[in-house]
Amino acid sequence: MSHAQDLPGWAALATAALVLLGAALTLIGAIGTLRLRSFFERIHAPTLGTSWGTGAILLASIICFSALGSRPAVQEILIGVFISVTTPVTLMLLARAAIYRDRTEGKGEVPPRAAPRRPD
Repeated sequence: MSHAQDLPGWAALATAALVLLGAALTLIGAIGTLRLRSFFERIHAPTLGTSWGTGAILLASIICFSALGSRPAVQEILIGVFISVTTPVTLMLLARAAIYRDRTEGKGEVPPRAAPRRPD
């Protein structure tokens, strides 16, 4: 069922390099989750690892399936768009929920709520 033997050498090399890059970036994000101390530091590392790691793996998929199918495989671009849109939104919602929780519990390391601006 595998068509890997039909893949040109340049495409196989580029695909392998991009998959390894994506896996390394995702691993760095996972290690950052373990190594960083506070919640706000920990949510930053995996979102970058997920975004850039997924981007490299999707680019590898585009190269691989475009070379095998002799036509551009662009459906992976939709996956990249969805990842690029949903990851920052999820990060923002998690951070705001954690700030709200920390403010209601009275933790001191959270900055105070800014006063509303008055029009001049």
